[in-house]
Amino acid sequence: MGFKGVKFDEEPPEDFDPADPYKDPVAFLEMREFIVREKWVKIERAKILRERVRQCYRREGVNHLQNCRTAVLQYLESLKGVGWGKDGRPAYAHDPESTWPATPPPPPPFK
Repeated sequence: MGFKGVKFDEEPPEDFDPADPYKDPVAFLEMREFIVREKWVKIERAKILRERVRQCYRREGVNHLQNCRTAVLQYLESLKGVGWGKDGRPAYAHDPESTWPATPPPPPPFK
């Protein structure tokens, strides 16, 4: 008899209302926990892919540009929208649906 782990829901709570998030405090906390879990999963996936890229670079040596291309592309794709400080950045810099690297919008004119 030992610890068998914790069972988490794979989906956000059904009773959470984004228009009025504080209406149901339990659903609000469940949604917040769901978002944090999803972020941690993305972060850990990026770490695993980074380690694969590192191993591929060491294994392939001078041919790493050709032979590690798919691993690097997977790693770069996994970095989109990953991390805790990305919320304040513009969408072109962290949105998973945007093309990366994207050209930032021009700066506003001086007044």
